Amino acid sequence: MAVRIIRRIIPCSCAVLIAASALFAGTAGAATTNPGTSMDKKTVALDTIRRQEQALQFTSFDNDAALAIGNRIVEQAKADKVAVTIDITINRNPLFFYAMAGTSPNNVDWIRRKSNLVNRTGHASFFVHTEAVNAGRDFDNLPTFDSKDYAAHGGSFPIVVKGTGQVGTITVSGLAGVDDHAMVVRALKWYLKADDVAL
Repeated sequence: MAVRIIRRIIPCSCAVLIAASALFAGTAGAATTNPGTSMDKKTVALDTIRRQEQALQFTSFDNDAALAIGNRIVEQAKADKVAVTIDITINRNPLFFYAMAGTSPNNVDWIRRKSNLVNRTGHASFFVHTEAVNAGRDFDNLPTFDSKDYAAHGGSFPIVVKGTGQVGTITVSGLAGVDDHAMVVRALKWYLKADDVAL
């Protein structure tokens, strides 16, 4: 199923229903892990992130791809013994959402702000973060980016279909930005069989 087909409204998947339970059943008082400013200063080479963006692109993207990648991130997080919230959205239509136990609604807001940044810039949120760090700028106070709606912390990655362009985002929240970013890249490397792409 091609990208143009999934612009139609689809029924909520089981993943969305399960996620909603995890999000609101007893997590409101849980401690929330957010990309911390001090930890998030850890970075990787800008060229490495640029190569990831160029290499981790799709020939097509559909609901099944979102489910496979989303489930892979859940498996990775469980194996790493960490809690994250995951969102995969195409053309503003959420195809996958899951909030692990230990996350909170605050993580959903981080996802919104990081995804907004990707949709506006066309780059991974960690690319924008790293570019700001390299330039000595405050990545939490970038000109023209209201911090209420944009977050230059790692964890949101553009879904790009070759010959079409960016069609959506894959976003993770719950760890330091560098680790949220790595979680997404690891899943994309697995799905696209792109083992040669550096983290």
